[in-house]
Amino acid sequence: MAAIHITDIEAAINFWRDRTPSPDGITLAPELRALAEVYALMVFHHEDEVDEVGFPSEAWAAWLTWYHGTPDTPCIAICSTSQGDDECKGCGRSFDEVQHWPAMSPAEKRSTWRRITMQDSAWRFNKYAERAREAEHVWPDDDAGESASDKSD
Repeated sequence: MAAIHITDIEAAINFWRDRTPSPDGITLAPELRALAEVYALMVFHHEDEVDEVGFPSEAWAAWLTWYHGTPDTPCIAICSTSQGDDECKGCGRSFDEVQHWPAMSPAEKRSTWRRITMQDSAWRFNKYAERAREAEHVWPDDDAGESASDKSD
């Protein structure tokens, strides 16, 4: 079984804070209370991960609701594992992770997401992310792909 990282608990807490804000600044929604209890115990015990087995059911349901709003797969449709690489250049997952992704638990998937995000070496996080940022600066009516900042010079 995989563990859930504290940053995922924090993200789920922030999701629920936006979704069900406190009416008086003190009262918390049940989902927030459940996640906050897990978070507090993790901080108290200086743990940065909690096993998905034994996760309190209310906190698990709240975490899963947040999880289902996140991207399911890091795939960018450039799979080099199909060409024999042990690790995909596109998304950063291992061959086994790509093959077994549909059968992985939500916690296992989030653990993989965390690892590939921390490694920051897959094209998903650099080559194609840079292209996306460059494309944001190109206007459709620009001549020869000039950006708005190029025209202001």
